[in-house]
Amino acid sequence: MGNLKKALGDIMNYGFVKIASATPKIRVADCEYNADAIIKQIKEADSKGASLIVFPELVITGYTCGDLFLQNTLLESAENAIATVIEATKDNNIVSVVGVPVPNMGSLYNCGAVICKGELLALVPKINIPNYTEFYEARHFSSGKDIQNYGVNFAGFEDVFLGSGVFQSESNKDFSFGIEICEDLWVANSPSTSLAVNGNANIIVNLSTSNDVIGKNDYRRSLVKMQSGKLICAYAMANSGLGESTTDLVFSGHNLIFENATLLAESQRFTTGIIYADVDLERIAFERRRTTTFKYDENLDDNFDVIYFDIEEKQFELQRAFPQTPFVPTNANDIKDRCDELLKIQSTGLATRLDHTGIKNVVLGISGGLDSTLALIVCIHTYDMLGLDRKNIHAVTMPCFGTTKRTKSNAEKICEAYGVSLDVVDITKAVNQHFEDIDHNSDVHDVTYENCQARERTQVLMDMANKYNGLVIGTGDLSELALGWATYNGDHMSMYGVNCSIPKTLVRYLVDFEANNTTGKLSTALKDILATPVSPELLPPTENGEISQKTEDVVGPYELHDFFLYYMVRFGYSPKKIYYLANISFKEKYSPDIIKKWLSTFVRRFFAQQFKRSCLPDGPKVGSVTLSPRGDWRMPSDASASMWIKELEEL
Repeated sequence: MGNLKKALGDIMNYGFVKIASATPKIRVADCEYNADAIIKQIKEADSKGASLIVFPELVITGYTCGDLFLQNTLLESAENAIATVIEATKDNNIVSVVGVPVPNMGSLYNCGAVICKGELLALVPKINIPNYTEFYEARHFSSGKDIQNYGVNFAGFEDVFLGSGVFQSESNKDFSFGIEICEDLWVANSPSTSLAVNGNANIIVNLSTSNDVIGKNDYRRSLVKMQSGKLICAYAMANSGLGESTTDLVFSGHNLIFENATLLAESQRFTTGIIYADVDLERIAFERRRTTTFKYDENLDDNFDVIYFDIEEKQFELQRAFPQTPFVPTNANDIKDRCDELLKIQSTGLATRLDHTGIKNVVLGISGGLDSTLALIVCIHTYDMLGLDRKNIHAVTMPCFGTTKRTKSNAEKICEAYGVSLDVVDITKAVNQHFEDIDHNSDVHDVTYENCQARERTQVLMDMANKYNGLVIGTGDLSELALGWATYNGDHMSMYGVNCSIPKTLVRYLVDFEANNTTGKLSTALKDILATPVSPELLPPTENGEISQKTEDVVGPYELHDFFLYYMVRFGYSPKKIYYLANISFKEKYSPDIIKKWLSTFVRRFFAQQFKRSCLPDGPKVGSVTLSPRGDWRMPSDASASMWIKELEEL
C-alpha cells in the first residue's frame, strides 16, 4: 500500500465508514460484569477504526431477567452501569448504542442508549413490544410509540432525549443512523422505514435478542437483507448470545451487517465477539438519488428529532473486497447460473424481435473472435427456442488485409458445427477499389485504412440482409461501447445488438460456458477462440501469420476498463475513488502508474465517444449497467470531461 499512499497523498476514506456489531459474553442481572465486557468491546472497536458500534437488546442487564426487571435494585444497577460505560469510554472516538431498561413516568422502556465521547446523547425506546409464545415483554415493558420526545434524567445526565431520533454526524453529511429494536424489524410497518425515508438515516442499527430454532437464522438473514435493500441503507444487527438464560430458549449471537441487500459481514453463530464492515455511505447516497421513488412519504411517521454527534474522521485500511471482475459472480456455481440466465435474456430479446417482425432470417458477421461468437451462440439459442431452422442463420465471414488463418478457420468450424449457413465474402478487392475511389494510399495503415474495411463489412451485411429478408445482428459489446472502440456506421451499426450490455470480461465467461456445454470440434474451436487475442484484425498479420493488432495493447486491459465502467456508471464513483479501489483490487497485477494511465484513457474516451452511444441500435438490457440512450444512460455528446481529468491529474 506504500505506493498507493504516495500516489494519493493524504489518505481519505472516500465515503467509507467502519461500523461494528458486537455480542459480549454476559451474566444475567450482573450489570457491573456486563458493563466491563461492553467497555472492552467498545475500546477494541475504536482501536480497529470503527466509528459506530451496536450491542444487543438489554445487554446491560441481559434480556432474560424476567420479573427482575420490576426490581429497583436491577434498574438502578443498570443505570449506574451505563454511567460507568460513558465515563470509561469518554476518550474513545466512537458512537456506541447499548441496550438498557429505562424507567420513566411510571413505565419501563426497552431502550438503546446512544453514547459518544463521554455524553449520553439519547435513549431510543422499542416501539413494538411482543406478547406471544416465548416472548412476554408486555409483562414488563411499555411501547415507546406515544412518547413525545421526553427529557429524562438518567445515568447522571439531565434532560436526556427519550424518543425517536435520527443521529447525524456534524462533519460527514452522509453519516447518519437510526435505531430500532428487535421486534421493530419483524412487524409490517417497521420504524426503520420512516427513519430511512423521511429521516434520511443511511444506517439502521438493530439491538436484538432473537432466539434460535431450526431455520430461523435463514429467515433472520433474509429479513435484514431485504430491509437493507428496500431502504437502500446499511443495516447492522447485534444479537444476544452466550450468558443469556437458557431456561427455555437459546440465543446464538447471530450478528449481521448488510448494505443495500449485500451481505458485508456475518458472525459465526453460537459465539461472542465483534464483526466489522466498511460501509460505503457515498454509494448509499448515490443509490437513493438515482431511485426517484425513494423520497419523503407523507403517510409515514416523521415525529423524530435530529441529534448531532461529533467524532473525528478515522483513517483505516479498507478490509472490504472489491472483485477485479464486478460483472462476474465470484462463486463458480453462481457463474453457471448467471451465464444460463444471461443467454436466456439475450435469446428472448432476439426471439421477441423476430416474432414481432415476422422475420425468419438473421445475418451476422462472424470473425472467429469472442464477440461475434457470442452473437452466433445467442442466435443458436434463439432459433432453438423458436423451433426455427438453423440454416436461416446466415453467418458471413469477410476476410481482408488483417484476417489470419486461425480466426478464419475457427469461424468456419463453429458455423459448420452449429449447422448454420455460411457465406464467405472476400472484401479485399472492394476495399482496394474504395481506396482508389477516395484516393487513399493503401500502404498508409491509418484509421482510414482500418475503417474502410469495417464499413465495407457492414455494407455487405446490410445488403445481404436485404437479400435474405433478414435482420443484421450486432456483435459489439458493452466495453467497446464505453470506450467508443467501434467504427461509426461500421460495426457500430446493426438492426439488433444482442451483446450491447455484455461487458468484455463477461463475454469470455459466456463463451466458456457454451464451450463446456458442447463437445467435439465445436468445443475445441470455442476454446481456441477464447485463447485468441482480442483484435479487430484490420492491420496485416505478422510475418508468421499471427495477429499484429491487439486491442488491449492500444486501449488497455479490458478487465481494468470493466472495473472502471462498473463503478463509474453504476455507483457514480469519482475518478479518485475508482483509482483507490482499483489499486487495492489489482495491487498484485498493475502498478498505480499503470492504473492511472488506463483510467485516464477510459475517462477521456468515455466522454469523447458518447456520440456513438447516442444513436445505438436496439438491444436487450441484461444487467444493472447499460449505456442505451433510451433509458439507462443519457449524456450529452458534447459533455466536458475536464473536471474528471483534473481530478486524475491531481493524484
